[in-house]
Amino acid sequence: MRPAVLSLVCLSVLSSCTTSNTRATGGGLLGRGGASSTPYISSLQGGIVGRSGLQLDRGDFNKALEAEYRALETAPGGQAVVWGSGDTRGEVIANAPYQVGNQNCRQYTHDLTVDGKQAKVRGAACRNANGTWTPLI
Repeated sequence: MRPAVLSLVCLSVLSSCTTSNTRATGGGLLGRGGASSTPYISSLQGGIVGRSGLQLDRGDFNKALEAEYRALETAPGGQAVVWGSGDTRGEVIANAPYQVGNQNCRQYTHDLTVDGKQAKVRGAACRNANGTWTPLI
């Protein structure tokens, strides 16, 4: 792919990011048009957090999935999306997007700490036309 085309693809994917600090944090995620994030989160099929081997309660698991979605959807490559605090927390970092056919895809990592146990999982996902992300297995 030509550098100019790749730059345009990256710019278009990242243009919706409005975070100006180096770490993105925040509360609940809203999907497009203020709708519930449920379809966006469920399309991740448990995300890479589900492969970590760590046991999270439902609330923390949902926060982790939201962080994965936010990292894939809006975070610039290399910027951490942080969730949780204390004994249950994580950090998701997505790499720069790349093209597979007509889809934008990103590799990403999720560093987790749950009750003193740590895990680092890696994965990739591609963005669908409807705004959801599907993990690559």
